[in-house]
Amino acid sequence: MTVETPVSDSDGLLLSLEDVVKHFPVRTGSWLGRGRREVVHAVDGVSLSVSRGETVGLVGETGCGKSTLARIALRLLEVTRGRVVFDGVDLTALSARHLRSYRREMQMIFQDPYGSLNPRRRVGSIIGEPFAVHGTVTRSQRRRSVQELMELVGLNPEHYNRFPAEFSGGQRQRIGVARALALRPKLLVCDEPVSALDVSIQAQIVNLLARLQQELHLTYLFIAHDLSVVRHLCDRIAVMYLGQLVEVGPVGELDVTPRHPYTQALLSAVPVPDPDDTARHRRVVLTGDVPSPIDPPSGCRFRTRCPRARQVCAEQVPPLEVRAGSGPDHRTACHFPLDPGEPLGSLEVPPPPVLEEGRQ
Repeated sequence: MTVETPVSDSDGLLLSLEDVVKHFPVRTGSWLGRGRREVVHAVDGVSLSVSRGETVGLVGETGCGKSTLARIALRLLEVTRGRVVFDGVDLTALSARHLRSYRREMQMIFQDPYGSLNPRRRVGSIIGEPFAVHGTVTRSQRRRSVQELMELVGLNPEHYNRFPAEFSGGQRQRIGVARALALRPKLLVCDEPVSALDVSIQAQIVNLLARLQQELHLTYLFIAHDLSVVRHLCDRIAVMYLGQLVEVGPVGELDVTPRHPYTQALLSAVPVPDPDDTARHRRVVLTGDVPSPIDPPSGCRFRTRCPRARQVCAEQVPPLEVRAGSGPDHRTACHFPLDPGEPLGSLEVPPPPVLEEGRQ
């Protein structure tokens, strides 16, 4: 189980995920329907807190469970086990009818600006849909409210009647942001909102999100696989691997002195803009493939690719806790964490064998 102690904040927590587990049932074996029933361990015992006004970045490889955790936070997916507490209310205990009022206060920005907008509807109708669903704005006031939102996110209000196909990728993502802001939510879950955009457009969207957070006092759960974007926008970073958190810490500490080998490998993959620094930069290349989430390794799930793995890594799950030399809010789930200041690239050695009967 991966547990993170909530960060103390004078204004309190807005979102708290408590020992969240999400398993997806699958059938393996015969295609004739006589296969075994197994489960995909998409999220396994994750606890994460987000304070009011904070931006928490959730990073990791594709398939590690980031987007699943995001949808659980908004209760778009039901949990297998655990609790989702939003503004002091346990959302997992609410019926669909009682959950409706909380939908206004938490919204999502989706990854694909091309697939998340209905191409057959005009932009004004797309952005104004939350007003129609929740009845917060009268029909006569809807057009004016939508145009104000378009202006807020940097779109021309006169383009109210255009279709999504008449906009660029960056403009379409601004439409998605405007739709998410329609009900003035407290929490925005951003599911890799810039990964499908060009680099120059990414910077514009990130700067837009930063400005909106200041103006509207928003709280972000920002999901990404690009650590350079997360460094710019977030206050804390949570690193996820194969359904579990492996490291959580403040920006400026976790990304400078990573303690988990997987975090170090992620940081080494960030492109270096200065050619002179590139020559001195050493890339950490992990050996092996990511294990199957249907049958994850025992103990530490990263041990099959970790050069520091020992027998204890196969036998015991490392707790997510503060390690010697780290700050009070920097937690690592590793039996043999890196020393503070250990240079990137120092892990390029073949991993020692881990003796274990059964699964490897």
